[in-house]
Amino acid sequence: MAVLVTGGAGFIGSVTTERLLAAGEEVVVFDDFSTGHRDAIPREVRLFEGNTLDQSALRTVFREASIDTVLHFAAFIQVGESCQDPSKYFKNNVAGSQSVLDVMREMGVSYFVLSSTAAVYGNPETVPITEDAPCRPVNPYGLSKRMVEQILEWYDVAYGMRYVALRYFNAAGASIQRGEDHHPETHLIPNVLAAAVDSRKAVTVFGQDYDTPDGTCIRDYIHVEDLADAHVAAVRYLRKGGGSNAFNLGTENGVSVLEVIDSVRRVTGRELRVEYSGRRAGDAERLVASSEKARRILGWTPAKSDIDTIVRDAWEWRKKHPNGYAR
Repeated sequence: MAVLVTGGAGFIGSVTTERLLAAGEEVVVFDDFSTGHRDAIPREVRLFEGNTLDQSALRTVFREASIDTVLHFAAFIQVGESCQDPSKYFKNNVAGSQSVLDVMREMGVSYFVLSSTAAVYGNPETVPITEDAPCRPVNPYGLSKRMVEQILEWYDVAYGMRYVALRYFNAAGASIQRGEDHHPETHLIPNVLAAAVDSRKAVTVFGQDYDTPDGTCIRDYIHVEDLADAHVAAVRYLRKGGGSNAFNLGTENGVSVLEVIDSVRRVTGRELRVEYSGRRAGDAERLVASSEKARRILGWTPAKSDIDTIVRDAWEWRKKHPNGYAR
């Protein structure tokens, strides 16, 4: 049986595809290339092109490949954009996910792994965040993911569809072959690395008046290969009869924006120009995960997620791919 990876041409989806292959899985990728890259997909993977709202295209995938599990990455991810255009996010992230789920029901496929997010929590009451913390998203992106989780809860009750929602924090780093190449790029680490490459570019820090030690937002950065391995563990968990569940994926260590910039300075040996701006809409102050549940139930432990390792791997990929996936 094969694993279907929707959004497999994206950053996390492509690295997860790589790790699934290494684990001996047969993998099928479905992507519309609205944000992903063809060159990010391993050559040995069977590719179907289409949008998740196109159920006819999805049915073709299930009819032509023997799929028992779906890993769903096909979503828009920019917090700021979601505040400006929430319709785009609810249509793609929510309606697109339900479209996939309904085709799975038609085809008798009942294992689903959701690429979710810590943004479902909003501004948490306590840190580190556990899975039973209240979900109060503060932006449409986080709300769209939480809505899909709620759909999954009812699909489990009504249809017996078993799922794992992986609420991960800040994905970063790179594998040897695959890295981060978004257009536009909104993630901190690749943007700081871009400033390390080009001294004419400045790093923009959004907000310096948060209630944190240095006044900047704190996030829990996790290496993309560690994230990918958690998806492999989730597939095995479901196949072994594990019940529907949600898991945080993080390191339990928060790193501020300024600390990330300092790490880039250490790793690259380059000076960086920093500019300060106001707070960005939808940004939570502090997001740090408790991953105890994932460690205990999935047997997952992050192995590469200290900030200097994350930055170093992202830097090495960028040096080898100065234009990203562009030929």
